[in-house]
Amino acid sequence: MDGFFYLIKYVLLQGFGLFIALLAGAVFTYIVLRKLHSRKTAILLFVLFFGIFLFLYAPRAFPNQLQYPFGLTTYGPADSPALPLKNVYTFFSKLDQFERIPDIARDPNDIPPPITRTENETVEITMTAKEVIAEMAPGVVMNYWTYDGRVPGPFVRILEGDTVHFTLKNDPTSIHRHNIDLHAVTGPGGGAVATNVAPGESKTFTFKALNPGLYVYHCAHPNVGNHMAHGMYGLILVQPKNIADLPAVDKEFYVMQGEFYPKGTIGTKGLQVMDAQKFLDGKPEYIVFNGKIGGAVGKMEAKTGETVRVYVGNGGVNLISSFHAIGEIFDRVFPEGAIGSAPHQNVQTTLVPAGGATIVDFALQVPGTFIFVDHALARLDRGAYGNLKVTGDPDLSVFDGEISSGGGH
Repeated sequence: MDGFFYLIKYVLLQGFGLFIALLAGAVFTYIVLRKLHSRKTAILLFVLFFGIFLFLYAPRAFPNQLQYPFGLTTYGPADSPALPLKNVYTFFSKLDQFERIPDIARDPNDIPPPITRTENETVEITMTAKEVIAEMAPGVVMNYWTYDGRVPGPFVRILEGDTVHFTLKNDPTSIHRHNIDLHAVTGPGGGAVATNVAPGESKTFTFKALNPGLYVYHCAHPNVGNHMAHGMYGLILVQPKNIADLPAVDKEFYVMQGEFYPKGTIGTKGLQVMDAQKFLDGKPEYIVFNGKIGGAVGKMEAKTGETVRVYVGNGGVNLISSFHAIGEIFDRVFPEGAIGSAPHQNVQTTLVPAGGATIVDFALQVPGTFIFVDHALARLDRGAYGNLKVTGDPDLSVFDGEISSGGGH
């Protein structure tokens, strides 16, 4: 029943409104002509004018295939962010069949441990593309497209030189085709051309991890940005064989920024479908860490005396992130996820490009709650923040002061 309501709200009313507008325009034109001419002449002129209108306007106003939103024109090399009406109808008619995920956010602690072996292996990796329903914020419901049912997708860790057999499945409940482009792959489409899977399908390809570094992966099925703006991205770490290139730390966390473009303005309740025009204009309603408002809040903990590493990604699809930890300085930054060259030191804020990543390390001397932000700070109000709770004994030589609430952050 809910699916039928949203089908009417988002699609049928807009289509019916377009029909009513055209009908009203035609009737008005006929009345004007009828006032000025006889009935026979008015009909002939109306047919003439309407024929000219169809000849000049209709080829530009209506797409080759019916799609939603209506009349959207783009010039990319593949499909536009508009969706075929068949897919839209299928989604709303099967809305009650999609799995409801209680918490779409991937836990920042959900990260495999460092690889201790030194010899290369053949590694088997399997992921499942799945379309689900979950809350972006309380009462704000989104249709997420995911890898393994969470946003971001699973953190993948392999060793430089490993051979990887990668299998991508598309859950039978999905209604779109999906694939995966891993930026760590040297080969056509980063694997995307070998993993185009329809609902219920599965495909496997093999690659060798040639270059150490932290890389983004994402769905690259047209429209690529549309798939990413629904949550289809994650990180893959190719751990270097030379351990000095990525020294050991005490704690590791996984944080990934993403943008979402619903039709409703920020905070609008109910099911929200994607607004393709906002997407094209680069004006997201939500900019969040780990898939939702609060996705990286209250989940990361460490102690004074420990060294922390955060693997940071930016799924985009439009904005650059200015990643910053309020009250901390990054001792080491591996800019753009590059491993092998000397890291930057003593960094306050580091840029993470759309479709890019970075690694930040810092030692903890002072207890407290440290907030991660995109320092384009208006984005705080759209959800771009997380926090790290640090417990333990303070080093009063580093910081000594009375802490009060409402200190500005």
